[in-house]
Amino acid sequence: MVTFLKSDLFLRFLGGFAMGAVAMFALQPDEGTVIGSTAIAATATQNAAL
Repeated sequence: MVTFLKSDLFLRFLGGFAMGAVAMFALQPDEGTVIGSTAIAATATQNAAL
């Protein structure tokens, strides 16, 4: 097990996973959540129709 954890294959996988995790957080769009904006739009439309 220790040999596998020190292997080049595992270290490359771990490095790629870490870079991917950082990129997921760094490259997220600055838009608001879709659920919140949809719920607000539905409430505003429903109140306007009444």
